[in-house]
Amino acid sequence: MEFLQQNWYWAALAAASGAWLLFDLARSQGDKSQLSPVEATLLINREDAQLIDVREQGEFAGGHIPNARHIPLAELERRSGELEKFKDRPIILCCATGNRSAAALATLKKAGFEKIFNLRGGLAEWEKAGQPLSRKRK
Repeated sequence: MEFLQQNWYWAALAAASGAWLLFDLARSQGDKSQLSPVEATLLINREDAQLIDVREQGEFAGGHIPNARHIPLAELERRSGELEKFKDRPIILCCATGNRSAAALATLKKAGFEKIFNLRGGLAEWEKAGQPLSRKRK
């Protein structure tokens, strides 16, 4: 008890960070369209999910998830017809951090796609999870 009295600010910080983690966990449980890198890998392997990278050409060339199809966000609405053949399969959208791919998810939902997911945290989280990147041109 004496330790807590002398270090109350550390205890308060630990409690606040724990509460934030619980809040974030509860928030992410409600949104099933957000996938972690592990969940994305399972979906790719188990259900042959198609991966769409919506970053710009230079970013894509610098490294992308193996077998990802490249369609920049600015071109997605115009090129969504290219994805019609994947409508019965899950589609995972990715970008650098997950923000552009979230916008892409909304675009494809409007176009009638139902099995669409966003790679939470984008390629930053993918790399942090130790997943592979490819620099091959498609």
